[in-house]
Amino acid sequence: MSNTTTDRLMAEGFNQTLLDKPYLCTTKTCPKELQTIRYIPSLGANAFFLALFTILLIFQIGFGFKWRTWSFAGCVFGGLVLEVVGYVGRIQIHNNPFDSDPFLMYLVTLTIAPCFLTAAIYLSLSRIIITYGTSLARFKPRTYTIIFICCDVFSLVLQAVGGAIADTADTKSLTDAGINIMIAGLVFQVVSLTLFAGLCAEFFWSVKKHGGVSRSVLQGRLPKSVGRLYLFIGSLSLATLCIYIRSIFRVAELQGGFDGHLANDEVTFIILESIMVGIASIALTLPHPGMIFGQNWKMAKARAAGEHGKAASSSPDISMERLREGPK
Repeated sequence: MSNTTTDRLMAEGFNQTLLDKPYLCTTKTCPKELQTIRYIPSLGANAFFLALFTILLIFQIGFGFKWRTWSFAGCVFGGLVLEVVGYVGRIQIHNNPFDSDPFLMYLVTLTIAPCFLTAAIYLSLSRIIITYGTSLARFKPRTYTIIFICCDVFSLVLQAVGGAIADTADTKSLTDAGINIMIAGLVFQVVSLTLFAGLCAEFFWSVKKHGGVSRSVLQGRLPKSVGRLYLFIGSLSLATLCIYIRSIFRVAELQGGFDGHLANDEVTFIILESIMVGIASIALTLPHPGMIFGQNWKMAKARAAGEHGKAASSSPDISMERLREGPK
């Protein structure tokens, strides 16, 4: 709530206790200006997404134990836990829109959760490069992972710190500073996703330029099924696109501040935040890498790490001659 609003309410003789402790308010005793957001979040919609992310979380735990894809499952697990906490916060806002604690809970967790999902996407790229052949990539598989995970961490820190500052600030200038830090983190996430998409496109163009990869070659490598591999690549692309759209929306939302139109429009939030992240989470859960790589997920990691070591010399790669065979 802005200082101008506080001064006006005080001038009108509004209860000082409720101004100091707005969480004691109800919709009958306090005006909308004291609410953390200007609408009452839909109980049904937010309960649906809470249930969705909880179910996906259970699947991720089960798949992680079954196929030992600890790094991938850990990243998606972190994102889904934050989504669950965020929607619990939104349900609490439905019950009491004047309490700032659930608002902070929802704001920070839902803002940073997709960073964990993109980390899982970045980890997956190195496995796909190894499957197709490291000679076709601009960088070593581990280089892609390290660069973009670092970008992810930097973006996450900016968003988390900015969110905490913005919500706990007691002056407009400090609130604006926190919002600007959050925007910087989200913009950085959009830029890193754009670069990631460009490097992915370059890699797959290189595969196509060399005549594609024969089905027999792929079947001799890590994936259990070529069709499942293509499904996995498609799901990663869909998840990346959804998170990209969502991040652009959040930048636009925060540009207007907490009192702006987008920040107080639940329909837009549900479509461009909840649904986008929901689709991305489904895409990263149901076509799970364990179904494609099995417990060879760790083997792919070892081969990426041993790129210039002993493991590299003993690990088969796709030769240019075989690449030119084309699909069979």
